[in-house]
Amino acid sequence: MNIIIKEIGKREYAYLALREGKKVIHKYLGSVRDPKVIKMIAEREESAAVSQTLRPLFWDTTLKRLHLKKHARYIIERVLEFGDMSAFRWLQRVYPVQTILDVLNASRTITEKSRNFWMTWILN
Repeated sequence: MNIIIKEIGKREYAYLALREGKKVIHKYLGSVRDPKVIKMIAEREESAAVSQTLRPLFWDTTLKRLHLKKHARYIIERVLEFGDMSAFRWLQRVYPVQTILDVLNASRTITEKSRNFWMTWILN
Protein backbone atom coordinates (compact mmCIF):
# COMPACT_ATOMS: atom_id res chain seq x y z
CA MET A 1 0.00 0.00 0.00
CA ASN A 2 1.21 3.46 -0.90
CA ILE A 3 -0.21 6.92 -0.56
CA ILE A 4 -0.41 8.73 -3.88
CA ILE A 5 -0.95 12.47 -4.19
CA LYS A 6 -2.80 13.68 -7.26
CA GLU A 7 -3.18 17.28 -8.34
CA ILE A 8 -6.62 18.07 -9.68
CA GLY A 9 -7.02 21.66 -10.73
CA LYS A 10 -5.09 23.66 -8.16
CA ARG A 11 -5.75 21.29 -5.26
CA GLU A 12 -3.95 18.17 -4.13
CA TYR A 13 -5.72 15.01 -2.99
CA ALA A 14 -4.39 11.86 -1.35
CA TYR A 15 -5.29 8.34 -2.39
CA LEU A 16 -4.34 5.00 -0.90
CA ALA A 17 -3.15 2.69 -3.68
CA LEU A 18 -3.58 -0.99 -2.92
CA ARG A 19 -3.58 -4.20 -4.89
CA GLU A 20 -6.48 -6.66 -4.92
CA GLY A 21 -5.46 -9.57 -7.10
CA LYS A 22 -4.41 -8.09 -10.43
CA LYS A 23 -6.30 -4.84 -9.87
CA VAL A 24 -4.80 -1.69 -8.38
CA ILE A 25 -7.39 0.26 -6.44
CA HIS A 26 -7.12 3.91 -5.45
CA LYS A 27 -9.08 4.68 -2.31
CA TYR A 28 -9.81 8.38 -1.74
CA LEU A 29 -8.39 9.68 1.57
CA GLY A 30 -9.11 13.39 1.27
CA SER A 31 -7.39 16.70 0.76
CA VAL A 32 -3.66 16.84 1.48
CA ARG A 33 -4.39 19.74 3.86
CA ASP A 34 -6.73 17.65 6.04
CA PRO A 35 -5.11 16.96 9.46
CA LYS A 36 -6.13 13.28 9.33
CA VAL A 37 -4.49 12.84 5.94
CA ILE A 38 -1.37 14.72 7.09
CA LYS A 39 -1.09 12.38 10.08
CA MET A 40 -1.58 9.30 7.87
CA ILE A 41 1.13 10.46 5.45
CA ALA A 42 3.52 11.13 8.35
CA GLU A 43 2.88 7.65 9.78
CA ARG A 44 3.52 6.06 6.37
CA GLU A 45 6.79 7.94 5.99
CA GLU A 46 7.83 6.99 9.52
CA SER A 47 7.16 3.31 8.91
CA ALA A 48 8.94 3.27 5.53
CA ALA A 49 12.27 2.58 7.26
CA VAL A 50 13.52 1.59 10.68
CA SER A 51 12.96 4.52 13.00
CA GLN A 52 15.95 6.32 14.52
CA THR A 53 14.33 5.85 17.93
CA LEU A 54 15.03 2.12 17.54
CA ARG A 55 18.75 2.71 16.95
CA PRO A 56 19.77 1.19 20.34
CA LEU A 57 18.15 -2.12 19.33
CA PHE A 58 20.29 -2.36 16.19
CA TRP A 59 23.68 -1.44 17.63
CA ASP A 60 25.52 -3.82 15.32
CA THR A 61 23.88 -2.71 12.07
CA THR A 62 23.61 0.40 9.94
CA LEU A 63 19.94 1.38 9.88
CA LYS A 64 20.15 2.48 6.24
CA ARG A 65 21.08 -1.06 5.22
CA LEU A 66 18.03 -2.63 6.86
CA HIS A 67 15.27 -3.35 4.39
CA LEU A 68 11.83 -3.79 5.99
CA LYS A 69 10.81 -6.70 3.76
CA LYS A 70 14.14 -8.48 3.28
CA HIS A 71 15.14 -8.25 6.95
CA ALA A 72 11.67 -8.57 8.49
CA ARG A 73 12.53 -11.57 10.63
CA TYR A 74 15.68 -9.94 12.01
CA ILE A 75 13.87 -6.68 12.78
CA ILE A 76 10.92 -8.41 14.46
CA GLU A 77 13.22 -10.61 16.57
CA ARG A 78 15.25 -7.65 17.78
CA VAL A 79 12.21 -5.57 18.69
CA LEU A 80 10.50 -8.45 20.50
CA GLU A 81 13.64 -9.41 22.41
CA PHE A 82 15.07 -6.01 23.32
CA GLY A 83 12.34 -3.44 22.56
CA ASP A 84 9.84 -1.64 24.74
CA MET A 85 6.16 -0.86 24.15
CA SER A 86 6.82 2.09 21.83
CA ALA A 87 9.04 -0.14 19.69
CA PHE A 88 6.31 -2.78 19.66
CA ARG A 89 3.71 -0.20 18.57
CA TRP A 90 6.01 0.75 15.68
CA LEU A 91 6.36 -2.93 14.84
CA GLN A 92 2.57 -3.32 14.72
CA ARG A 93 2.26 -0.35 12.34
CA VAL A 94 4.84 -1.82 9.98
CA TYR A 95 4.07 -5.57 10.01
CA PRO A 96 0.81 -7.53 10.10
CA VAL A 97 0.07 -9.32 13.39
CA GLN A 98 0.22 -12.70 11.64
CA THR A 99 3.78 -12.01 10.46
CA ILE A 100 4.81 -11.06 14.00
CA LEU A 101 3.21 -14.24 15.38
CA ASP A 102 4.90 -16.40 12.73
CA VAL A 103 8.32 -15.01 13.62
CA LEU A 104 7.56 -15.31 17.32
CA ASN A 105 6.69 -19.00 16.94
CA ALA A 106 9.57 -19.91 14.60
CA SER A 107 12.39 -17.88 16.11
CA ARG A 108 15.29 -19.55 17.88
CA THR A 109 16.80 -16.29 19.10
CA ILE A 110 13.85 -15.02 21.15
CA THR A 111 14.07 -16.24 24.72
CA GLU A 112 11.23 -18.29 26.20
CA LYS A 113 10.47 -15.50 28.67
CA SER A 114 10.08 -12.92 25.89
CA ARG A 115 8.09 -15.36 23.74
CA ASN A 116 5.62 -16.05 26.55
CA PHE A 117 5.21 -12.35 27.32
CA TRP A 118 4.55 -11.33 23.72
CA MET A 119 2.26 -14.28 23.02
CA THR A 120 0.16 -13.30 26.04
CA TRP A 121 0.24 -9.63 25.05
CA ILE A 122 -0.67 -10.16 21.38
CA LEU A 123 -3.35 -12.80 21.87
CA ASN A 124 -5.17 -10.97 24.67
